[in-house]
Amino acid sequence: MNKQKTVTAAGQSFAMVFVEGGTFQMGSPDGRDTAPVHSVTLDSFWIGQTPVTQELWEAVMGCNPAHFRGKNLPVETVTLSDCHVFIERLNALTGLTFRLPSEAEWEYAARGGQLSHGYTYAGSDDIDDVAWYDNVDRPQSVAQKKPNELDIFDMSGNICEWCEDIYKAYTEAPQINPQGAASGTYHLARGGGWNRGGHMCKVYDRGNYRPEYASNAVGLRLILECCD
Repeated sequence: MNKQKTVTAAGQSFAMVFVEGGTFQMGSPDGRDTAPVHSVTLDSFWIGQTPVTQELWEAVMGCNPAHFRGKNLPVETVTLSDCHVFIERLNALTGLTFRLPSEAEWEYAARGGQLSHGYTYAGSDDIDDVAWYDNVDRPQSVAQKKPNELDIFDMSGNICEWCEDIYKAYTEAPQINPQGAASGTYHLARGGGWNRGGHMCKVYDRGNYRPEYASNAVGLRLILECCD
């Protein structure tokens, strides 16, 4: 099992998985707006083992915005601003520094970091091993499918996950800890979702939405900046 830590906030515990930094080839010539493939180097970070659940969101926020209700279901129908408010309150409760992932951090973790086997989906070349996609009619409880190489669940399918980056097209230039565009209309979101086709669940596939967008197929996953 990869290194993990448990965090407790408002009486709810959740797991964060350590992702050792390194260099990887981001993107694909085969996806939608995912070329050119380019070298990205990242520092180490911690990432949520699952998407944020409704149980955790409600404990922190005192409300549940999700369309499909269930404590172990991923929270959804949240805007980018909603996610920022949640994270601010979580940081105040824990004294830690959580945030949304960058697009590069998200893809690196989905690919398995330094333990990557080069899978098409997050943990397998067979989508049904790891993903809920448009073969179901609603989101599913987290961590029911196979995890990826880092013991992270649901990075392909179930819900799409907000990233902090403002959209920009890829270039061939190598990058270190890239952060997206300085300004723009659309923010990145990753992972496909329960109502998306399987081609949108690949580790390199990109989605982007206006920050005020809210959907029953879009939620979030946490990053914790590296600490002991």
